[in-house]
Amino acid sequence: MAYRPSKQFKNTVLGTGAVVVLAALNAPAALTFAQERYHAYKIGQSSYKIQYGSWEQVRLPEEYRINAMHAALLHTGKVLLIAGSGNSQKKFDQGTFDTVLWDPQDDSFKKIPTPEDFFCSGHSQLPDGRLLVAGGTARYEVLDGKVTRAGGGMRVKNESPDKLARLKKGTRFRSPSGVEYVSKFDVTVPKAKREFEITYGRAGQVKPWRTKVVAAEARVFVEAVKAGAEGLTTEVAQYRVVGLRGKDADNVYGLAERLSVEKQDFQGIKSAYEFDPKAEKYVPVDPMKDARWYPTLVALQDGRVLAVSGLNDVGDVVPGDNEYYDPRTKQWTRGPFRYFPTYPALFLLQGGKLLYTGSNAGYGPKGKGREPGVWDLKTDKFTEVAGLEDPDRLETSSSVLLAPAQDQRVMVLGGGGVGESKLSSSRTAIVDLKEDDPVFRSSARLPQGTRYLSSVLLPDDSVFTTGGSRDYRGRGASDIHKAQFYYPRTDSFVAAADPSVGRNYHSEALLLPDGRVATFGSDPLFADKDNTRLGKFEHRLEVYSPPYLYRDPARRPVLGAGPAEVGPDGRATFEAAHPERIRRARLMRPSAVTHTTDVEQRSIELGLTRAAGSVTVEVPKDPTLVPPGWYMLFVTDADGTPSVAKWLRVGAPKPDPDPAPAPEPEE
Repeated sequence: MAYRPSKQFKNTVLGTGAVVVLAALNAPAALTFAQERYHAYKIGQSSYKIQYGSWEQVRLPEEYRINAMHAALLHTGKVLLIAGSGNSQKKFDQGTFDTVLWDPQDDSFKKIPTPEDFFCSGHSQLPDGRLLVAGGTARYEVLDGKVTRAGGGMRVKNESPDKLARLKKGTRFRSPSGVEYVSKFDVTVPKAKREFEITYGRAGQVKPWRTKVVAAEARVFVEAVKAGAEGLTTEVAQYRVVGLRGKDADNVYGLAERLSVEKQDFQGIKSAYEFDPKAEKYVPVDPMKDARWYPTLVALQDGRVLAVSGLNDVGDVVPGDNEYYDPRTKQWTRGPFRYFPTYPALFLLQGGKLLYTGSNAGYGPKGKGREPGVWDLKTDKFTEVAGLEDPDRLETSSSVLLAPAQDQRVMVLGGGGVGESKLSSSRTAIVDLKEDDPVFRSSARLPQGTRYLSSVLLPDDSVFTTGGSRDYRGRGASDIHKAQFYYPRTDSFVAAADPSVGRNYHSEALLLPDGRVATFGSDPLFADKDNTRLGKFEHRLEVYSPPYLYRDPARRPVLGAGPAEVGPDGRATFEAAHPERIRRARLMRPSAVTHTTDVEQRSIELGLTRAAGSVTVEVPKDPTLVPPGWYMLFVTDADGTPSVAKWLRVGAPKPDPDPAPAPEPEE
């Protein structure tokens, strides 16, 4: 029987042929259309999808289109997309803050009331499945040339040991020369401390104790009452609090250095919340000790979370004051002292130390806190890890703990120069933390220099990388519409289908329980190659289906009924119609990602026992390898085809028998 092309195929060929004829008649626009038509035809073929996978855009109703700055997968299978004010000064001024909950199973959406501006906050998965969200925006930046009133940080002192000093937003501070500044936020200064002094006479006898008062201190951002040169203060001065009298006026005062009209950076908030996936709402908890904007939150083996870095309430990088959150008490306590640039990539290692890869999101001096190293939280010792090529191009790079986590190998991919640098790197490097003297060693290069690359662990142990741009925030139309797989065992990249949506700054990607990868956001500076038109935030939501989802669906591994929690012996048994097809099991921690920083995702190799009609998995009992919390359980066949994940809770937080000390701040 002769082959007869389908009507659809004939229409496609005829349409394409007609347009090619027009192209031959010198019609560039028609040629472009023809290329696009052919490309759409090609990527729709089954043979193409089996080799490269495919992308699909999710229909997103207008009312749910937000500037997604943060994305977190919850153990309900839904994805929390957080915008806060979404890098919009207008929304910030209006107090309009956004969060949307997306259900990938039916592509439904729900708006979540958002109590504060979580724009550029930090987040971490908690042992009970809640998501800790801490920090955010107190004030937007004002760029050089736009500042009309001098401003900066005011240190407010309280010398009274008997009462707090509570100063409301709008409090005025007056210098000896009469220049006045007004506070932009409420500030509370603790009571001063009484300290005892022991003195000795000539014969060595102890004299009666004397007490001295040590003033307490807090910070607040202030702005000049008068615009222009009249509000400038170029020298250190002590400021009287307008309205205070008598002893209060003597005890409470302000101290400030030079207050200028230079650029004023974003400022952070202290607020912290837990998002409850079942009630689908934010629940307030105790605020942090320090305000933080661009902080990293790291889940630890005992269930606590360490908050690191960020811009504080006067717009300075937190100088090294880090803090722990305990989900049992809902309170924060002082942590080890260590300085990092904002959004540092910190990974919990087997044994309880943290690896800082050098990846970060930007704010901080060029020569401070950017060297990779292993950080011992209990001693506060930091051991540098050398070997990275392009060490000056780690900003906006991506980092990932390669699968399986037992190998203790961490990879750094791409990155760029500090600040608005045009430099980018195609370098990737891997450090093996099991070595006695670990160093980074160069690995397969990316196809081109890439900033803002998203890197997602897949159930077959590969790393899916997508998006990014060559230049800062996609300048010069430099978005990279490419994706690829990295295979650790062969140290090689293999091309994947090209995404249709460009992703640079403020973009995210994460693994879904069905094995797909979802991508969100992007915040380009400009919309054209010549950088003449301002860019717009990318609202399109695009989902990638890897090639393993286009293999024979009848042979895809399936997990049946089983427990929601690992037993005391670390085991969990699930029904399986064809256990003989199942070769490997992986426990994968759900992502909480922003600014290319995802320190949550990890993939743990599990023990696997097959029986008639069931499989049993065994989870390692080391909480530094498997921190307590909810995980996706995937099983794969010999080709790496994964099942749809089952959600499995592992471990309950236990008190740390040897809690980390709180070392004194370094000079």
